[in-house]
Amino acid sequence: MSTTEVSTEELVARAAGLREQLHAESDAAEERGGYSPEMHQAFVDAGFYRMLQPRMFGGYEMDLADYFRVIIEIGRGDPQTGWALCLAAGHAFQIGAFFSERAQTEIFGIDGDVVIPSRAVPGGTATRVDGGWQVDGTWDYCSGATYATHALVLALTPQPAGPPERRMVVLPRADFEILDDWGGGRTLGLGGTGSNSIRVEGRFVPDHLAVTYDWKDYVMPEGGTLGYKLHGNPQYTGRSLTFFYGELNCTQVGAARCALDVYTEAALERKTSFPPPMPRSESADYQRWLGEAASLTDTAEIALLGAAERYTAACHRWADGGEPFTVAHDAALRDVCSQAGKLAWNAVDLMFATGGSTAAKRGSRLQRCFRDAMMFRTHIGAQYDVISGSTGRVLLGQPLTH
Repeated sequence: MSTTEVSTEELVARAAGLREQLHAESDAAEERGGYSPEMHQAFVDAGFYRMLQPRMFGGYEMDLADYFRVIIEIGRGDPQTGWALCLAAGHAFQIGAFFSERAQTEIFGIDGDVVIPSRAVPGGTATRVDGGWQVDGTWDYCSGATYATHALVLALTPQPAGPPERRMVVLPRADFEILDDWGGGRTLGLGGTGSNSIRVEGRFVPDHLAVTYDWKDYVMPEGGTLGYKLHGNPQYTGRSLTFFYGELNCTQVGAARCALDVYTEAALERKTSFPPPMPRSESADYQRWLGEAASLTDTAEIALLGAAERYTAACHRWADGGEPFTVAHDAALRDVCSQAGKLAWNAVDLMFATGGSTAAKRGSRLQRCFRDAMMFRTHIGAQYDVISGSTGRVLLGQPLTH
């Protein structure tokens, strides 16, 4: 299956063209728990679900940095929707890297528009049966689940001795239930991310749709992954730390961009509340706060995209000359992505703190950015000291822990 080539600039422009619509729908998305059917169709029409999908199956095979550029632009319109799209579209990357041609043909199908939420925290079991596995369990926080065509979840198989086996399994939409446990004000922020739980009861998963889960710290196979051998694209060698933390933190750069738009507009239109009253644009304080917020946001974006570009370069150096691309290299780039998210969060926090009490009112766009950013700070991917500690251990030759 082939697809029309499209440039990153065109995809970013399509995302920018949705900015006001994304903002207009943000309240309804938060209450509903996910973006609207109309927005979903706009994403289909724009090709956003195909960005990391292999060309063999109708995708664009974009580099990670270009993928993040589009997600940042969607987040600039609505951070929660940026999160939802990122985690709905991104896992085509792992399917393309780690699953066989038979599995990919079955998953990507005829039209190629797949939506695959994932959960890499075990929430159920995989029991061996003839030809495959019986899967049971409930996986929470499956972001992007609203329009899921498949689910990619981690299941455990207990062993008589030693730790359980870990495998990622793919289930088609007919084989799981999406629980109504997201949106409607249940969380402080990110209510529109479609992070519903997924329940599976006694479903059969054939062997070709179940693979060993060692993605974060696997030993590079001789000749590369199944996906690299199939597609010839070094990015499908599948190192996953930079990908996992890049997708999380690019959503925060999008939130900072959204907040910066709002903060700049307020600086041009509103007056200071402390004497003597003057346009915020003429206030040395607001000038300084705006400059700092802008530099934090720009630095976050440059760092994030730079890490993604180095990731792709490392994949190519491995393919071209056999230069090792190790877990330690991947972990170091992962930490850059995390630091980018931290800078973006600091920018949002600064803008909210100095935005005035109006910014704290329900319905304020800046308040939404702040709530979404604060919700992210509870995520394991935002526990920067834990992440850095794990990377430090890897750099010292010890096993990865997170």
